[in-house]
Amino acid sequence: MAGNAPDLDPLDEAAVDDLVARALVDIENASGLDELKAVRARCLGDGAPLVEANRRIGSLEPTMRGAAGRALGGARSALTEALDARQAVLEAAHEARLLVEEAVDVTVPTRRTPFGARHPLETLMEEVADFFVSMGWEIAEGPEIEHEWFNFDSLNFDIDHPARQMQDTLYVDGTSAGGSEPGDSHLVMRTHTSPVQSRAMLSRGVPLYVACPGKVFRSDALDATHTPVFHQVEGLAVDKGLTMAHLKGVLDHFARAMFGPDARTRLRPSFFPFTEPSAEMDLWFPQKKGGAGWIEWGGCGMVNPNVLRASGIDPQEYSGFAFGMGIERTLMLRHGISDMHDIVEGDVRFSQQFGLNGKGR
Repeated sequence: MAGNAPDLDPLDEAAVDDLVARALVDIENASGLDELKAVRARCLGDGAPLVEANRRIGSLEPTMRGAAGRALGGARSALTEALDARQAVLEAAHEARLLVEEAVDVTVPTRRTPFGARHPLETLMEEVADFFVSMGWEIAEGPEIEHEWFNFDSLNFDIDHPARQMQDTLYVDGTSAGGSEPGDSHLVMRTHTSPVQSRAMLSRGVPLYVACPGKVFRSDALDATHTPVFHQVEGLAVDKGLTMAHLKGVLDHFARAMFGPDARTRLRPSFFPFTEPSAEMDLWFPQKKGGAGWIEWGGCGMVNPNVLRASGIDPQEYSGFAFGMGIERTLMLRHGISDMHDIVEGDVRFSQQFGLNGKGR
């Protein structure tokens, strides 16, 4: 109905018939309900030529109003009938198409019980253990409630070291030493997995190559980057002739296993009671917020001679290196997790992102 005149003379029957003929063609050519709706608005909506002409009937001579009313009324009736008929056809076609497009094959078997998912921390710890076993190392474990001697003294922590204070360490109440105050039992919730290294040196002797994954405890509040219960993995190698070069090689190999072939590490001087020299270990991280760069991953160094002596190993004959990093931190870096709450709050939707193998994303 393109090219409609803005005004239609109510008495011009030829013009009315021409308008109706062109409108009927538009109605028949409408291929969808939306297109038909637009045609209806052009034919019978406010401002349509027929509607405007009908409004002008009142201004005609009384003797002419009847003929004009009959012509315009017949035109509106013809268009309304054609529009309704075309709408019925298009609606039937639309419903038939929906039946085909939205059909459901009820004979297809479905899984009523959804797949579960393992927590990514567990699968990552298994992956870490598999990595060290593949290098010929052993996996060592120890108690989570640990004696102060293994947690501190055997690792060269002085009696007044700040890490021994209750604001950092969770002491276990007990009376094994005859007292009733916290710490009288000399038992703590282990603050790191390093005591497993001391136990391994005492029980297995040297040469020794062990990795120690496990749960540790600190007197921290839960926030986006901290939790009072978390996981670490520590590595210890004690043999003749080991140097920092061997440590750096193991760290680079481990970084590539965790973060891909482009990963590498660097060492910055630091201090830990149980290693000398000591270093902070940084990881080259291409996905770092703000652009690729170095990000702290853990600590490492050569085993302090005092630690070797505490386990009955001669530091003149043997040397060793040790390193440790957080499993949660590794998981957060690998998968872009920004909030520790997501890891520890137990929402099954978090684990489902990783599936059964823990890879995910």
